[in-house]
Formats: sequence, C-alpha cells, structure tokens
Amino acid sequence: MELARVFLLVLVFCISSCSSFLLPAQGSLQNHINRKLGHRVSFISQPPSPPPESNSNDAVFDVLSFGAIGDGVTDDTPAFKMAWDAACQAESATLLVPNGYSFMIQSTIFTGPCENGFVFQIEGTLMPPDGPDAWPKNNSRRQWLVFYRINGLTMQGGGLIDGRGEKWWNLPCKPHKGVNGTTLPGPCDSPVALRFFLSSNLTIQGLAIRNSPQFHFRFDNCRNVYVDTITIRAPSLSPNTDGIHIENTDSVRIYNSLISNGDDCISIGSGCYDVDINNITCGPSHGISIGSLGNRNSRACVSNITLSNSVIKHSDNGVRIKTWQGGSGSVSGVKFSNIHMDAVRNPIIIDQFYCLSRACANQTSAVYVSDISYTNIKGTYDVRSPPMHFACSDSVPCTNLTLSDVELLPAQGEIVLDPFCWNAYGASETLTIPPVFCLLDGVPRSVLENDIEQC
Repeated sequence: MELARVFLLVLVFCISSCSSFLLPAQGSLQNHINRKLGHRVSFISQPPSPPPESNSNDAVFDVLSFGAIGDGVTDDTPAFKMAWDAACQAESATLLVPNGYSFMIQSTIFTGPCENGFVFQIEGTLMPPDGPDAWPKNNSRRQWLVFYRINGLTMQGGGLIDGRGEKWWNLPCKPHKGVNGTTLPGPCDSPVALRFFLSSNLTIQGLAIRNSPQFHFRFDNCRNVYVDTITIRAPSLSPNTDGIHIENTDSVRIYNSLISNGDDCISIGSGCYDVDINNITCGPSHGISIGSLGNRNSRACVSNITLSNSVIKHSDNGVRIKTWQGGSGSVSGVKFSNIHMDAVRNPIIIDQFYCLSRACANQTSAVYVSDISYTNIKGTYDVRSPPMHFACSDSVPCTNLTLSDVELLPAQGEIVLDPFCWNAYGASETLTIPPVFCLLDGVPRSVLENDIEQC
C-alpha cells in the first residue's frame, strides 16, 4: 500500500513537470497543421509608437503610389503632377522619387505656393524624352522642368537628373556642327533642364545632374537661393550647357560643388547682387563669368559678388567679366580670392568688347566696370593667351582694379607673357607674376567729368 502511494506521487510530479517541455512541441505541431490546412500565418507585428520628438503629421508622397512606373519608357508625367499637387498641399511633406527607378517626364511646370517644409527627395533617376524628335510638338522646347512661385522648397537626394542632351547638341544649328564654327539654318531652341522662376528660399543639395540640352540650372527672379554639394557634368564641347545661371536673382550661396561642362560653370546675369560662391571645382569649362551684360543696348546691374577658395582647371577662361558695347549700368563690388588656376587660357579677363561675330560696331556707351579685386590668384595658364586681359571700353573705362598676390606661370615653356590692358585703371598692391605695368593710375577724366550712369 505504501509502495503504491509513492508510485502515484512520482507519476503526478512527472506529468506536471514535463508538460512545460511538451507545450512548445504542441505549438510547433499546431503551426505545421495550420500550414497543411491552408490557414494564414501572420508574421506582422504592430508598429511601435512614434518617438515623442517625431512629427506624425509629416507625410511621404511616393510617386509610385500615384501610378508612376519608372521603367524609363512610360510617360510618368501625370503621376508626378498628381503627387506634386498632393504633397504641395500638405504640411512638411516629402515628394519621394524612389531609388532603383528611372522616370521619364515631359516638359512640365510645377506650381506653388506650397505648404511649409516641402521636400522634393530625388533618389532615383529623372529624364526627359530622348531628343528633339521625341519631344511633343505642343511642349516648350526651351525648358524641361520648371518650378514656379515656390517658397521654401528643398530639392535633395542621392539620385540623378539625366538631361539626355546629346541629340540636342547635334542639331545643325549648333556652333560646333558647321564649318569653322558656323551654324546652319533650322530650329535651335534647346530646353533648360531645371528652371526656378519667381521663387524664394530654395535649397538644392546633394544632387547629380548631367548632360542637359542647354543650361543645367537656371534661377530667374529668385531670392535666397542655397546650392550645396551638387555635381554637374557634361562634355567639354556640349554647347551652351552652363552649369548654374542666375538672372535678376539675389542672396545666392553656391558652395562645395563640382561642375564640368561645355560652357560657363556659373554665369551671373543682369539684376544679380549679394552672391557668394565658395569651394567650387570648375572645369573643363568656360570658367566662371559675370555676363554677358548689356546685349542689344540693354541696362545691366550686378554688385556684391564674391568667389573664393576654388579651383578652375583646363578651361577657356578663369574669372571673367564680359559685356557688350552699347549697354549701360554697372558691375561693382566684385571680389575674386584664393583661386587656383590649372592650365587656364584666360585666368583673369575683363572683356568689354564681347561679340559673337565680327560685325559688332564700336559704340560710345558701355556697362561701367569698377571696384574689382583679385587676391591670391595662383597657378598656370595656357600660353595661347596672356594670363591677364583687361580690355575696357574706349569711352567708359574700367576703374579701381586691384591685384594682390597674383602668380600665374605658363603651363608649358618658360616665357611669361605680359598682361594686356586697354583703358583699364587700377593698381597692384603687391608684386605680381607677371608684373602688371599696363594699368593706368588714378581716375580717368571721362569718369570725373561725365555723369556715367550707374546702378
């Protein structure tokens, strides 16, 4: 009897203890049975609560959710326009172009105003139709993507904007197609890749853009523009492919970027002031230019421009100011400093006789160029042209040109060419290489006696 009671206690203990080891096996068995019977097994957990600092109102508008295909062939324009309209109306919205897709978009105008905090996040590739023959006849051939009346837009990302410009460059009307740089008759309009018009508080950063049919970026009548860490590339013979062009735009900062193209890396047109350019690697290209200004007897005003801590290499020009005869207005308060030149044909140039043909007549009026400084400009120049070229108007001379710590040596050979000066007034504050003895002293009588129209 006592033995039977002990056996019963051991049996109860074993059952209660071993059940904990049996239950997982039973659970696995049940899962196996569920799969065999076709029951759905969910591996989706509930999302965690957002951290206190996050904004639950932030919204991401993925263009794929609006019907974009992203195969590089399908017209994704309607999807992008719907996604833009939706994101534009939401506070702190992000319009997402996802990675791994190529979106073909027709010539389009994206309009504002939009809500605050709008981000255009480009991680994939954007491209236009491939060349003039693929361009719809009813669409503008002068622009591709236009952003109109936008305030506070940030365009950023690690994606690519591919302008597919080669077929545009090869139009018969382009300068490099004819004999000795001549052009042939025919339509010649080519689209600017990205144009910002009547917009403010813009940030462009981190993007790569290549092979635009014409200018890569153009800012017209904009205010407070910040461009940082972008890359622009096009072949050195691609015509009119300026990297960044600004016109009637002020409070501009262009920093930490690489530009290599077939025209000016950065071109500054009329109506621009308070422009700061820093840490740019430019070239091969046509350099960094103010102008051209005063075309067709127009009035041009440019002031307070700085370019510093930059490299210009294998380019037709370095730092250039170019104006047409017959214009009016002024260029003043320009500072070029800490710039390295590498085999540049015209490292320092002012050309007030700018002309695209041989038929430009000498005129009495000109854009007045004054208060231009060149500090710590060093490197090498292409011996086909003098290292410094100051060609100023016969009637409206350049004044107050100052040079300090300028050292420019020939990229090949040992003969240092003399600078060229024509009606240019200024001084060298330190010894320069080559020495600049051709600048005239003081202020010319024509400036003192005549009321030269300035801005």
